[in-house]
Amino acid sequence: MKDDNFLRANNAKHMWHPMGHPGEAIEHAPTIIETAVGSTIKDIDGHEAIDAVGGLWCVNLGYSNDVVKDAIAKQLYDLPYYSAFSGTSNPSAIEASYAVREFFAEDGMARVFFTSGGSDSVETCLRLARQYHRIKGEPNRTKFLSLKKGYHGTHFGGASVNGNNRFRINYEPLLPGCFHMPSPYAYRNPFNETDSAVLAQNIAAAMEDEIMFQGAGSIAAFIMEPIQGAGGVIVPNKTFMPLMREICDRHGILMIADEVITGFGRTGAWSGSRHWGVKPDMMCCAKGITSGYFPVGAALMSDAVAEVFENGGAEAAIFHGYTYSAHPVGAAAVTACLSETIRLDTKANAAARGAQLFDGCVALMEKYDIVGDVRGGHGLMTGVEIVSDAAAKTPMDMPTMKKIHQATYDAGVMVRLGGNNILMSPPLVITKDEVDRVLVALDAGLSAI
Repeated sequence: MKDDNFLRANNAKHMWHPMGHPGEAIEHAPTIIETAVGSTIKDIDGHEAIDAVGGLWCVNLGYSNDVVKDAIAKQLYDLPYYSAFSGTSNPSAIEASYAVREFFAEDGMARVFFTSGGSDSVETCLRLARQYHRIKGEPNRTKFLSLKKGYHGTHFGGASVNGNNRFRINYEPLLPGCFHMPSPYAYRNPFNETDSAVLAQNIAAAMEDEIMFQGAGSIAAFIMEPIQGAGGVIVPNKTFMPLMREICDRHGILMIADEVITGFGRTGAWSGSRHWGVKPDMMCCAKGITSGYFPVGAALMSDAVAEVFENGGAEAAIFHGYTYSAHPVGAAAVTACLSETIRLDTKANAAARGAQLFDGCVALMEKYDIVGDVRGGHGLMTGVEIVSDAAAKTPMDMPTMKKIHQATYDAGVMVRLGGNNILMSPPLVITKDEVDRVLVALDAGLSAI
């Protein structure tokens, strides 16, 4: 490994980073994380911090799970790679598919299509949704409905159903036939409605109106996150997802649950959909499926969807896939990670520590006028919205947000910025004392301005 002086001298000079301006990375060099243990990361200057981001919503088991690491190492020696394209398979992939199917059986999922990550999983579900209707003799069902503030990855399909213009504007025109409903965001919405139950009804009415306008026979699927993550940790009313499910059923529209963030215990349940008592037709998974130890995602299908494909004619052949679909090393990580996730019952700790984090952030909202809203309360997903004028709900400017971020890191906690939101999604194995330290550091970050 190169020494620290080399790393500092070359940081951001040769590599473009995701989700940022290349020039800014050169002017303000990124923090270089060198090691990690448990829920703590350490940079090359020796500064330690609780990772309240969980890598990127993904390091559910923390950084020290040897069971997963050992499974990866063993598989590298046994079979480092083989294709899973039609005609070949590998033991690791077969075991992983069984484990994933069992994990989500309560959600009605029956088949697994492995991908390389969340964006791939979304893309897979969108493509297979169109193919599903084509097999059924409805080839005109090509359009997609989604929610504003939703995040569904960065492929052209995912960006097209994304509900945040930061991920869209510079890449337009995107996929045609994608239409966005208002977000169940009680703090800000076009109806000026603060009652989340009434807001859910308003969005349902807007969706019915859009379906009538587009023609139900032209719509393939509706995609949503059970809890919107990157959009600011937006928790819908408990009636919202069931309302969407009923509308989809009535109009023959597939429901895709994007569980890339919310799956595997993040919300205090094994899937976000279970909070709302909904069984989707398809699910997109990634992140917690390997705790970030290996890039793997999965698209899951219900029995009803699987039956259409498996009993279909020539049009049911799936000409879609990735070089690393069902990668044996990734599959070994999946099986080990799910076993550890269940053994540690991470959803229970996520629920307990999530309530602690949420309550602590509510206390900070009472202390600081700049905290306009706190969202979460379902597992370890918490969003703190920062405003410069509480009455007008004016979003805080980005330079100030970056000062809060840096001051919080200096105080020993890494958080993530999403516009004027502070987003926290720490490892699901985080301890009570570590959550207390997160709250102390966030207090320091807010007091710094």
